[in-house]
Amino acid sequence: MGSVHTVVGIKQVRQEASQEWKETMPLPGDIIEGFALENKYDDNHLLIPINGRSEFSSQLGKISRQVEAIWVKIRRGDSSLYVRACVVPDKGSKRSRRFTIRAISDDRHVAVLGDLTLDQCTELQEMSRRVMNMEYRGFNQKAVKYDWKMKVGTFLPNPRSTVVSSILFMPLAGESRVEATTARSMAWFSAAVSSGAPLIFVNIQTEQTLISEKTNSTGRESNRCRQQNSGNTLQIVQGIRLWYLPGVAEVPVELIPEQGETRFGMNIKRTDEGLICVFSVAPLSAADRAGLRQMCEEANGNGSLVVMTRLEGRSLLPSIVCSEGMISCCDYCEIKETLNSMVEEMESVHFQVMAWPNQTFPLPSPAFAAAKLRPPSEYHSMPPL
Repeated sequence: MGSVHTVVGIKQVRQEASQEWKETMPLPGDIIEGFALENKYDDNHLLIPINGRSEFSSQLGKISRQVEAIWVKIRRGDSSLYVRACVVPDKGSKRSRRFTIRAISDDRHVAVLGDLTLDQCTELQEMSRRVMNMEYRGFNQKAVKYDWKMKVGTFLPNPRSTVVSSILFMPLAGESRVEATTARSMAWFSAAVSSGAPLIFVNIQTEQTLISEKTNSTGRESNRCRQQNSGNTLQIVQGIRLWYLPGVAEVPVELIPEQGETRFGMNIKRTDEGLICVFSVAPLSAADRAGLRQMCEEANGNGSLVVMTRLEGRSLLPSIVCSEGMISCCDYCEIKETLNSMVEEMESVHFQVMAWPNQTFPLPSPAFAAAKLRPPSEYHSMPPL
């Protein structure tokens, strides 16, 4: 059986942004037939032929200090063309003295050479054609700078706010199907909304989580077990993450105590679903001056709750429901101690509350409306057929 005929070809290019490839660059699958020095490529008598990848690399090394660029004759499909390229060291090679070529217009576009069969070159050329086809690649893209610090500080109710919130529901011990966990998550959401929390549903998804459990003395393990170590069983379980918007907006509130005041004047409680709410406000208090009493009166009138989302930048929303069914939520006693400590030091406190639909109480400026993330209202009603 004879040896397989090979040619010097380009296996790949070290340029991840394939949308920036051009026809005038060396591309994967190109067959290199020879090269010529600058201004001499139109004379075939001066074309230097090549017989293998190692020989080509050696030839490039000899001229690397003499010229800045060369013309490379390549065969691409049924046609031959000359491509202008630079001679550069092959930094990806384990051999320190190996050389290759790169595109004259892009320092990142470095060719990886190899001794390839014609079938391999044909396959790579087809891939390059698909990439170069404008129907697939669209317009060229470029990286642009973005002032993340300014945007986060301007367009979020708090620099640490994610605007959209979520809670993860772990399956209970007897829940072997994801539908049961999904039903519990929607029961929690429906109960929260029915109690007056102005939550807006966004999405629901499955999420795999690794948990650790101690095994009994018999070594009995769950069929979901992946690893056992020192009496602990690691399990991959399928949880449900529920995404929602905390109201149609997050309203910033600032409580400023006056001399002689010993409390901010608002009472908070925790709902069954783990949400922290303001349920009463004392007249003439700091909370009253901030507009919370009027907000509570309006909320009570339409069956809504004044739900706190953040206190001094830290989230107050429940984050996870464990496999025992317990909701991990903020300790409202600790929140009360934090507020008492701040009023004793005569420090103002900042927090956010959820706004509900059709709220008449004016929102402070600027308004951070999470509702802007939803489609316009005309998308919610289908036109008559």
